[in-house]
Amino acid sequence: CTVIFTRLATRDLHKPISILFCNLAVSDLFTSFSGFWISMLFITNPDITIFGSRDMLAPYALYTTSILSTIYNLVSIGIERYLAVAESIRTRFRVARNHSIAVVFINWVLAFFLGCLPLMGWNCLHAERNISVLYSPFCVNYLIFIAIPNVVVAFIVPLFTYLRIIIILRKRKLRMKACGQATGTYKSAEIQVARTSISIWLLALVSYAPFFAGVIFDATNQRCHTDLYPGVYIFRNCTAMLITINCLGNPILYTLRLRTLGAKLKALRCLSANRVRACTI
Repeated sequence: CTVIFTRLATRDLHKPISILFCNLAVSDLFTSFSGFWISMLFITNPDITIFGSRDMLAPYALYTTSILSTIYNLVSIGIERYLAVAESIRTRFRVARNHSIAVVFINWVLAFFLGCLPLMGWNCLHAERNISVLYSPFCVNYLIFIAIPNVVVAFIVPLFTYLRIIIILRKRKLRMKACGQATGTYKSAEIQVARTSISIWLLALVSYAPFFAGVIFDATNQRCHTDLYPGVYIFRNCTAMLITINCLGNPILYTLRLRTLGAKLKALRCLSANRVRACTI
C-alpha cells in the first residue's frame, strides 16, 4: 500500500517502469489479501483447507491469479529494463506509457483466465481420482499445467534479460575505457544491476521453489489426506509464508531503496529549512 500511494502521489507515475512497479504492488496486495482469506477459512473451519470444499475454490483461484500476475509483472519489468538499456544499441523501439498500460492489462487478463479455470469447471469436486492432496479441490493436472510453464518463465526470462543488461553495460564500459573516457557511471550501474538481479533470483528461488516442489510431490503422491497429516500440510503453510515474504521483498528490491529514500528526505528537509530562512530574512 505504501508503494501504491507513493507512486500515485508523485509525478513518477508517467514513466513506464513506474506503472509496472505500481502494478507489481497491486499484485502483491492481492496475494496478501487472498492468503489472509485462506487463513481465516483455516481458523474457522480447518477441515475444508485439508479435505477440500467448494468454498475453497474462490480463495484459491484469487491466490493463483495474484501469484501469476506477480510473476508476469516481474518478467515485464525485466524486459522493460532490457529494452531501456538496449535502446541506443540495437533497437529504436522505446517503451512508452501506453505500452506499459497494455502490458499491465494483458498480464491481468492472462492471470485471471488461468487462475479462474477451476471456477469454470476444471476442478475435482466430483472426481476423487485426480484430486490434489495439498490444494483440494484443485486437480493435479491443473496444478502441473499452471506451475511448470510459469516457473520456467519466471526463472529463464529474468535470467536472460538481466544477464544481457550486464553484458551491454560491460561492453559500453570497455568502449568508453578504450576511448580514454571515464567509466565510473557504467561500472556502478553494472554493479547495481548485478546485485539487484542476484537478489531477485535468490528471492524467487526461496519463494517459489518449495511451491514447485510441493506440486511435484502432489503429482507423484498416491496416499490419502489423513496419511500425510500434519507434516505435509505444515510444509504447505510454509510455502505460503515464503510467497508472502516475496510480496514483502519486492517493494524493497524495486522501489523502497533506503539510500534514495534518505536522499529525498534530506533534500526535502534542506528545502524546508531554506524556505524558513528566506521567510525570516
